[in-house]
Amino acid sequence: MQMLVILCIFNFIVSLDHLIVVQFVGSMMILSEFWCLNIICLQIVIGCDGIRSPIAKWIGFSEPKYVGHCAYRGLGYYPNGQPFEPKLNYIYGRGVRAGYVPVSPTKVYWFICHNNPTPGPKITDPVALKKQAKDLVRNWPAELLNNIDLTPDDTIIRTPLVDRWLWPATSPPASRGKVVLVGDAWHPMTPNLGQGACCALEDAVVLAKKLANSTKSGPAFAEEAFRSYESERWPRIFPMTIRANLVGSLLQWENPIVCSVRNNIIVPKLLRLGPVLEHTNFECEPLTQGIKVQDLHIHQSS
Repeated sequence: MQMLVILCIFNFIVSLDHLIVVQFVGSMMILSEFWCLNIICLQIVIGCDGIRSPIAKWIGFSEPKYVGHCAYRGLGYYPNGQPFEPKLNYIYGRGVRAGYVPVSPTKVYWFICHNNPTPGPKITDPVALKKQAKDLVRNWPAELLNNIDLTPDDTIIRTPLVDRWLWPATSPPASRGKVVLVGDAWHPMTPNLGQGACCALEDAVVLAKKLANSTKSGPAFAEEAFRSYESERWPRIFPMTIRANLVGSLLQWENPIVCSVRNNIIVPKLLRLGPVLEHTNFECEPLTQGIKVQDLHIHQSS
């Protein structure tokens, strides 16, 4: 605590929720992480610390917004081999939907998404989570229920779904000085398009190329690279976040008439695989070994 007081006196910027302290001294930055008593001197910081990112809060972003849905997710484990074909199985209900897909010879990923007016309390007890999940899909296909029963305790979670829409002119920039955000720390999105982690990987590729191409441009190379990175990524990230939100709202309808139209007309007759998966297209030139960036610190959540 004495160290924290001393650092505050010397004009450090403090984020008390995770006790992260940032100071700029000329072209050098000092990042202090008090949960592990580390003080690191560096030139740039890349914040990839998730939807509750203290780095994003320091830059000026508000908390992501809850969208009205919660999701249970888990990995069913079949020690003698799972019996499913390699395809995604979707099941739609009124205000509830579920799905499962094999991800290895012995594991099957499953999810249940349901409407909830509030995020509700945080629950970590796996027995309670399994019971709640099964209560939502009682009388649904036995394969789904079996996946839940065969889920190890350490692979089931319940998550309130959130996102952040990066409105132009009103949202903070992706970077502040020599600090930049990637992935969920910058643009959390709902999982309805299955692109959250993919977009984070895309961010990493684009940012790495921008940094590698700009390290010879002098002391301001980081700021220039970060602005270029944001300019390239925003036109893809912003509409995809909105699209994921709208798709989720469409699939979570509760009105029985609307659900009937969705199940009997929209999904089987109007949806086409090509246009539906168009958002997954991301072209990238082959990566080559670039210039080494000194003093690079990746801040991740603990």
